[in-house]
Amino acid sequence: MNIYTRKTRWKFILFLSAVLIALGSLYYTHKLVNQLKQEEKNKVELWAKATRQLIDLDITESDFGFLLEVIENNNTVPVILVNSEDEIISTRNLDPARENNPDYQQRQLKKMKSQHEPIEFSIGDNGNSFIYHKDSIILSKLKIFPFIQLGVIILFILVSYFAFSISRKAEQNQVWLGLSKETAHQLGTPTSSLTAWVELLRMKNLDENILKEFEKDVARLEKITERFSKIGSKPSLRNTNLLDVISGAVNYIKSRSSKNVRFNINFSEKDRLNLPLNAVLFEWVIENLFKNAIDAMNGQGIINIDVQDNVQVVYLDISDTGRGMTKSKFKTIFKPGYTTKERGWGLGLSLSKRIVEMYHEGKIFVSQSEVNKGTSIRIVLKK
Repeated sequence: MNIYTRKTRWKFILFLSAVLIALGSLYYTHKLVNQLKQEEKNKVELWAKATRQLIDLDITESDFGFLLEVIENNNTVPVILVNSEDEIISTRNLDPARENNPDYQQRQLKKMKSQHEPIEFSIGDNGNSFIYHKDSIILSKLKIFPFIQLGVIILFILVSYFAFSISRKAEQNQVWLGLSKETAHQLGTPTSSLTAWVELLRMKNLDENILKEFEKDVARLEKITERFSKIGSKPSLRNTNLLDVISGAVNYIKSRSSKNVRFNINFSEKDRLNLPLNAVLFEWVIENLFKNAIDAMNGQGIINIDVQDNVQVVYLDISDTGRGMTKSKFKTIFKPGYTTKERGWGLGLSLSKRIVEMYHEGKIFVSQSEVNKGTSIRIVLKK
């Protein structure tokens, strides 16, 4: 299991834990709402029961007044008392500013009928009467509280994840800088020593062809050292012919790859397309893309390099005829630590993305890919 897979698993576990906590809290609050709802219903039923007991006695006008007094002693649950013809007899806990408005009373009665079944009882010779009620203001607010609570939890998760990502990126940047500077420092001393040894061997009249091969390797080490030194600090961009940089990368990779790999370029080496580039670093990007393409083709296939010069930007497309990938991997391949190779570190494409987007303010992404048919990666650069 590579680094990226482990990190993704931990993120999923943390996210799943947060969701379970949120759902548990939502369930508990919902259960509490139902309990309060039942208590309010029991309260109204208790009033009705007391009324029935009073009615069983010798009912008088004072008893009827006491019934209304019992109903009015409720300070939280909105209640409407109606007769058998659905005429409103009394109300309680409605909006004080509108409680005497008949239209408002009818609207509230309609809401109450939709929420709860009425409590029916008889009052003397006046026929059957009904008590309607709806959820109290507190209960109504408590009903929407779980959703507010869930929203706050989700917002907290998102903010925490965003803060965690920023912190991780800052930490990764520091690691990149420290690693790059240390690598450049470690490579610098032996590279300088090798340069001196080449000159010493030349004085010994060694075969010039052998010395030229030594010089090529030493020059390569010097370029690698320069690349790492530039990664460790903000590199300067100079007006550079992009086509020369691509041609240099093609020539280097071609001389070190199988003859079964063919490079197709759609421009002439005499053409010019000047852009603000750091040639040393950008050539590194092209080489990384070529190496990944060759690995994807198992050392046999075609690599196409297309350059489109538009008004404000330049498109550089590098396509291969390799194994391709599913759409779910389009962004994953640029993550640090992601690799499909047993001995790979998963840093090549991540480093390329950093060079293109952070240092050249461009974009790099998988423009298209199909399993067993190949992949095309596009780089967008500002002119």
